[in-house]
Amino acid sequence: MAMAVFKAPLKGEFHGARKMEGKQYKHPLLQQQSSGRRRVFVQTETGCVLGVELDRNDNVHTVKKRLQIAFNLPTEESSLTFGDMVLKNDLSAVRNDSPLLLKRNLMHRSSSTPCLSPTGKDLQRKDLSGPIEILSHSYCFLSLKQTANDIVKAMKMGVEPIPVNGGLGGAYYFRNEKGQSVVIVKPTDEEPFAPNNPKGFTGKTLGQPGLKPSVRVGETGYREVAAYLLDYDHFANVPPTALVKMTHSVFNVNDGMDGNRSREKKKLISSKIASFQKFVPHDFDASDHGTSSFPVSSVHRIGILDIRILNTDRHGGNLLVKKLDNGGAGRFGQVELIPIDHGLCLPETLEDPYFEWIHWPQASIPFSEEELDYIRNLDPVKDCEMLRRELPMIREACLRVLVLCTVFLKEAAVSGLCLAEIGEMMTREFRAGEEEPSELEMVCIEAKRLTAKQDILSPKSEFEGDREFQFDLDYSDIDMVFDSDELLIKNPFSNGQSSLGKLKESIIEEEEDEGDEEEAILTRSLTKLSVSLKNHNLSNNMGSGFLIPPRDKTDKTLVSHKSANVQLPVSANFVKLAEMKEVVWVVFLEKFQELLGSAFTERKTMTLRNRQRLGTSCKF
Repeated sequence: MAMAVFKAPLKGEFHGARKMEGKQYKHPLLQQQSSGRRRVFVQTETGCVLGVELDRNDNVHTVKKRLQIAFNLPTEESSLTFGDMVLKNDLSAVRNDSPLLLKRNLMHRSSSTPCLSPTGKDLQRKDLSGPIEILSHSYCFLSLKQTANDIVKAMKMGVEPIPVNGGLGGAYYFRNEKGQSVVIVKPTDEEPFAPNNPKGFTGKTLGQPGLKPSVRVGETGYREVAAYLLDYDHFANVPPTALVKMTHSVFNVNDGMDGNRSREKKKLISSKIASFQKFVPHDFDASDHGTSSFPVSSVHRIGILDIRILNTDRHGGNLLVKKLDNGGAGRFGQVELIPIDHGLCLPETLEDPYFEWIHWPQASIPFSEEELDYIRNLDPVKDCEMLRRELPMIREACLRVLVLCTVFLKEAAVSGLCLAEIGEMMTREFRAGEEEPSELEMVCIEAKRLTAKQDILSPKSEFEGDREFQFDLDYSDIDMVFDSDELLIKNPFSNGQSSLGKLKESIIEEEEDEGDEEEAILTRSLTKLSVSLKNHNLSNNMGSGFLIPPRDKTDKTLVSHKSANVQLPVSANFVKLAEMKEVVWVVFLEKFQELLGSAFTERKTMTLRNRQRLGTSCKF
C-alpha cells in the first residue's frame, strides 16, 4: 500500500488550519449552522486520510466523486460511514471536524478487489491542513491545543519524535523544544491487526473486529478520548486525550496487508487519524512495585471509572505510578496513580472485564462519602449526550454498555457494596474449562425472560419462529441492518437518527393500531425513566438496563477473523445489546431495575457467609 501525500489542492478541500477563537469560541453546531460549511477527514480502510471541506449543497455522491479523483479508484461500490451510520446521500448528520470512513461494500469483496488507497506518483498531492488538527473545538481540549502548538514549533526546529518499542501497536512520543516528551500519539491505522501496524500484526482493514471482537480495528482511539471525557473533574486522573489528524514522516506505512514496510525504501510524509494523549512523567507502573502502598482513594476512583466504561484491560502495566515525595531512605512514600490505555473499554457487547484491582486490599474498603456523592451524581443520559456531541462517530452499542454499567454501579453503591464486590459481580467465572455468565449477565438474562412473558409486544415483532437477530460485528451487509428513513420515538439513550435500535424487521409490518400501542408504551416508559434518572432516587426508583437475550444453546458463537498468525479466544456472547427494538429496550429497563435489589442482597448475604466461615476456621 502507498500512502498519498497530497501536493495539489482538490476542489473543495480544506486549505489551512482552522483557528480556535478563544473567548469567542462557538460550538461547532452553531458554526456549522451559521456558515453552512464543514471540514471532515475521510479515512480509507487502509489508513489514508484526506481533508475535505463540505459546502452546504454537498452530498455523499459529490464527496465520493472528489475521493475518486484523489485516489484514482472507483468508489461506486463503496460506502461512506459515520460511526454506526451508513450515509445514504444526506450529510446533515455529520459534524464539523468529524472522521468518516470510506469502506468497500463487504458483499462485493473479492481477492481481486483493489484497496481504497492511492497508488502512483501522479497521486502525490499535498494536504494543506495543519500538521496537527484537533478534531474538536470543545473547551475540554484547549490545554492540548497549546501542547500541539509546542510540538509544531519543536518539529520546525528539527526535534524528532521517538517510536515506542513496547506494545502491539504503533505509538510515538512527540517532544517539545527542550526535547521532553509531552504527548504520546497512537495512529488508528497502526493498531494491532490494522494495515499499517509497524510490528507485524496486520491483516485487517479499519472497521473489522480487532484484538477483541467487540472492539473494531481503528476505533480504540475513540475509546481513549471517551475515557478522558467521562472522567469528570479529573476524578480518576486520566491524562487529557484528544482525537487528531496528524502529519509526519515518522508514522509507519506498509506496502500492503502483508505488513511489508515501505519506509526502509523511502520516507513518506503520512497524514493519519490518531489519539493524542498528554504524557505524564512517572517513576514506574503498578506492576513494578507492591500495591499495598497505593492510596485507597486512587484505587477507588480508578475502579469507579473502570466499572462505568467496562474496561476489559485494566492491569498493572497501564497504571502509572508517580512519586510525590522520596519517602526517606529505603522507604516508599506517597504516590499518585495515572490510568492510561483505555482503548479496550466500552466494547460493543457485554464482555468479560479485567479488573486487576479486584484482589487489592483497597478495593474491599467501603466507599467514602465523597466517592458515594460522585457516584450519585453520575447521569448516564447526560453521558451519552456528551459523547454524541464530542465523539459523534461512537457507536450506539458502546453507549448502551456505558449506561448499563453506570446504572449498575449507582445501584450497587447505594446497596452498600464495595468496589471489589461490584467488580466480582461483573466478572465471569471459569468452571470445567468454560466461561459462565457473570452475576450482572444473569440479571440481564432474567430481566429478558420476564420481559418476554409480558404480553406487551406482538410475538411476531420480537421473535419469528424462535429466531432472533444476530449482532454481526463485521456488518456483512450493513445497509440491510440500518434504515435511515425509519424514525422512532426519541429515546434518551438514542441519537434519534440511525441508532442500533432502528433494526429493520425481517417480517411484515404490524398493523397501525399495534404500532400506536407500542409508541404509547414507549412514551410512558421513557417519561417514567427520565423522571427517575433526573431525580437520582437510587434507593427507591433508580436503575436501568437492557433487553439482552441469553445465548441460545443452539446458536454458534461469533467467530472472529484471525490474522498475523495470532489466534485469539472468542469470548462467549451471553448478552446481546444491538438487536433490541427501542420499545423492548425501554420496557426492559424497568425489569432490570426490579431485579437489582435482590441481586445485591444475595451478594451481601454471600459475602457475610464467607466472612463468618473464614472467622470460624481461624479459631485456635
